[in-house]
Amino acid sequence: MATRVAIGNNKGGAKKTTLSVRLAEALAKAGKKVGVVDFDPQGNASRRLGWKDNPEAPQLTAAEAIEYSSTKPKVVYEGQAASVWQPIGWTVPYAERIRLIPARYTLEDRATEAGMGGAWRRLAKALKGTDDDLDYVLIDCPPSLGHLTQMALGAAHFALATTEPEYDSIEAAVRYRDFVAASGEDLGNPELSFLGVVVSAYDMRLGGHVGQLAGARQIFGDQVWGVVPRRSLITNADEFAQPLDEISDSHEVRGVFENLAQRFVKEVPAA
Repeated sequence: MATRVAIGNNKGGAKKTTLSVRLAEALAKAGKKVGVVDFDPQGNASRRLGWKDNPEAPQLTAAEAIEYSSTKPKVVYEGQAASVWQPIGWTVPYAERIRLIPARYTLEDRATEAGMGGAWRRLAKALKGTDDDLDYVLIDCPPSLGHLTQMALGAAHFALATTEPEYDSIEAAVRYRDFVAASGEDLGNPELSFLGVVVSAYDMRLGGHVGQLAGARQIFGDQVWGVVPRRSLITNADEFAQPLDEISDSHEVRGVFENLAQRFVKEVPAA
C-alpha cells in the first residue's frame, strides 16, 4: 500500500484542504505518484483539483467506497473500489501523477454510522489493494475529531496538522495532535504517529500572527514543518481550481510548498 497521511485540525478554516492539494501538487512535480482522498463532505479538495461530477452518470465517491467496503460481497467490492480512484481535472503534465477519491455531501451520511461494528476501519478496508501503485496518499479530513476523522486516522500511517497563526486554530491543532497520540490503539492502528504542523496563512505584518507563530514554535518545537505566507494568489488558485504553475508570479509560494514536499519525502517513507 501507499504511505498514507491524514491532514487535520479540530477547527475549520485551518487550511487543511489547501495543504492537501498544494502538497499533492508539489509531490507530483517532484515525480511522486500521489493519491488524494477527499474525506470532507464539503468536497472542496475535489473541486480544487478540477473534478466535476456528472449528474447524468454519477461517479463513485468516498461515500460509496466506504459503503461498499462493508455491504458488498468481496468480489463486487474489489471491482468497485478500484474504480473509485479517478483522474483530476488539471491539464498540467504532472497532473497524471495525481489521483483522487472525490467527495460529495453524501459522505456526511457515513458519519451517522459510527456505532456500527468496526466502522472506524472502513476507510482502511476500502483502500486496501487500491493504492499499491502510489507513493503517498493524503487524506483531507473534516474539521472534526468525529467519526470521519477517526476513519481517516484508522487508515493512515501518519498524521499531519495545519493551523492558522491564531489562538483557536493552534489550540485545535494541539487537540488533533493529542487525539492522534491517544487514539491509535483504539482505532486499531497502534503504529499511527504525529508528524508535525504547518503554519498557514501567515502575515508577518500582523503582530498577532507574529506572536502566535512564536507560540506554535514553543508548543510544537521542531515539529513545526514550515510557514506558508498569506497570499492572494493561493486563494485565487484555490478559488479557480488551478495548479500554482498556471498562476503568474507564484514562484515564491511554489517554493514554499516544494520545500514542504522535500521535508515530507525526507521524513515520510514512501511505500
